[in-house]
Formats: sequence, structure tokens, C-alpha cells
Amino acid sequence: MIKFLFSSTNKVYGLVFAVSLSLIIIALFFEYILLLEPCLLCYAQRYSVYLLLISSLIALSHINHSLTFFRIYLSVFSFITIMGGAFSLRQLYLQGLPKEQLPSCGPDLEYLLESLPLLDVLLKIIQGDGKCAEVAWSFLGISIPGWVLVALTFLLIYILCSFYFSKKLHFKN
Repeated sequence: MIKFLFSSTNKVYGLVFAVSLSLIIIALFFEYILLLEPCLLCYAQRYSVYLLLISSLIALSHINHSLTFFRIYLSVFSFITIMGGAFSLRQLYLQGLPKEQLPSCGPDLEYLLESLPLLDVLLKIIQGDGKCAEVAWSFLGISIPGWVLVALTFLLIYILCSFYFSKKLHFKN
């Protein structure tokens, strides 16, 4: 199993790409098929996964397979994964708050982007709103941000293991 998961740098990039693509497809299924409207923190998690998808695609298309570049890509993947996990944790925190402590519902993302500077929009997204506390869907008692956190945690573990095996991976290519 270890030989399969860590046999080449392209396999690492490909697995990160596949997991990211799967998460995006699932998010789009929830939005367009199940008609679940995403909240601000949902969008933040989704954009983190989009960044992961794009960076893994860039890594896959990059011709230079030096150890330095491989570790840079792994560092970028780690940062983005931690960022997405932090958004998931924030939403799980909001979902666990009592009703009287929930922040009030705010405007949607389109309105925020049209009316506020980008930094203020980012702060609003990170704070979340009352809509972020709603549990619209759950499986095995875990809501959507919980499953995103599980997926990103396993992906981060894989990335960190790839970092650990990076010298061996580099010399196999």
C-alpha cells in the first residue's frame, strides 16, 4: 500500500487532484441537485478546495521534478488544506453554538462583493453568520463541514507523509 501511494511525485499530485475534484463535484451535487444553498463559510471551504485543485493541476503539468519544487508544492498543498480545515472548524463551532449566541444572518456573497472592499468581505466570511450555523444535511451524525474536515485531515496526513518520503520519491522519478 505504501509503495502504491508514494511511488512517484506525479502520483502524489494526482491523488491531491483527485480528492480535490471529488470534493468539488460533491459540493456542486449538494448545491445544484439537492438544492442546498451554500453559506459564506461553505464558499470559503469550496474556494480552498478550488485552490488545491488548481495548484495540484499546476504541479502535475510542471516539468521540473526537483526535490525543491516537490517540497514547495507539498508546502502549498499543506497550507491550503489547513486553511480549508480552519474554515470547516469555524463552521462546526458556529453549528455547536446555542441559538441565542448565534451571529445574525447577513447578506449573500454577491452583495458583499459588490458593496464592500475585499478585505472586509474576507473578514465577514471568516466570521460567518447565522446561516452558517444551520445543519442542512448530515450523514452518520456529521454535517457537511465535518465531512470536509475529515477529508482535508486525511489529505493533510497524506501530504505530510509525502513530505516525509520526499527524498525517496524524488530519486524514483
